[in-house]
Amino acid sequence: MQLLERISSFVGNTFAVWVLLFAVLSFLMPEGFTWIAPYIVPLLGIIMFGMGLTLTRNDFQAVFQRPLDVAIGVGAQYILMPLLAFALATLLPVSPEVAVGVILVGCCPGGTSSNVMTYLSKGDTALSVSITAVSTLLAPLATPALVLLFASQWLPVSAGALFMSIVKIVIIPILLGLGVKALLGSKVQAGVKALPLVSVIAIVAIVAAVVSVNQSQIAETGAIIFAIVVLHNILGYLTGYGLGKVFNMEPSKQRAVSIEVGMQNSGLGASLAAAHFSPLAAVPSAIFSVWHNISGPIIATIFRKQKEREN
Repeated sequence: MQLLERISSFVGNTFAVWVLLFAVLSFLMPEGFTWIAPYIVPLLGIIMFGMGLTLTRNDFQAVFQRPLDVAIGVGAQYILMPLLAFALATLLPVSPEVAVGVILVGCCPGGTSSNVMTYLSKGDTALSVSITAVSTLLAPLATPALVLLFASQWLPVSAGALFMSIVKIVIIPILLGLGVKALLGSKVQAGVKALPLVSVIAIVAIVAAVVSVNQSQIAETGAIIFAIVVLHNILGYLTGYGLGKVFNMEPSKQRAVSIEVGMQNSGLGASLAAAHFSPLAAVPSAIFSVWHNISGPIIATIFRKQKEREN
């Protein structure tokens, strides 16, 4: 078990390397990864089940102890990123499928990797975890409504179908995870230590599947999609940080909100896009998965050095 824990820790710490490696491999040898595509939704369900296993009462304490901070973070998540996505999709020359894909990832809740990056940045990790948890639980209502609002001018959007999908692949697995944890108690802790390995494998598989299925389209339009994703992510960090300043939040909270806003649950975006729109609409989420695992450590390092200078 200790060996598995060490492997899990190593793979979790080198997450960005594995995502990038398999994104490249699936682009160069798509035939070796297309078989994964039908399993995208179950893979995300596994990740969400793992999230349920790790959630504790402490993760929600900040909601009651400092509701304004959590509300600012969640509000920024569901206001800034959709607006930025809509602006980029409107201003830049992209196909309707790509436009919807960009908006979809912008309307998703925060990703769990944001919690790790906030910790590394010397930010308020407890606040980050609470924002992620609350935004994820609000996703069945917030994400379909926002996608309908911002993306319906490009492609037909069924908010009801999106709602049911998010309940099935996010809420039910999280509740199952919470239930298993409640039943097994401390016995589940041994398995929890292997979750980074499971999560990395699942995300890497989702990215590889999306890239392999869309290899030819990525070869043609990958540069513009990559540019949009990078802009979206960086603008998310900047506007999140700026909002923290506007509300006179402490620097550690500003860092947490910045990273929460900038880093999305791109696995959910890819799953919803593939299920409800088209494989091409999933490409922005797949590229986001690759990019934010590169930009996350960079912004965390910048914030950490900023904190060291303040001291």
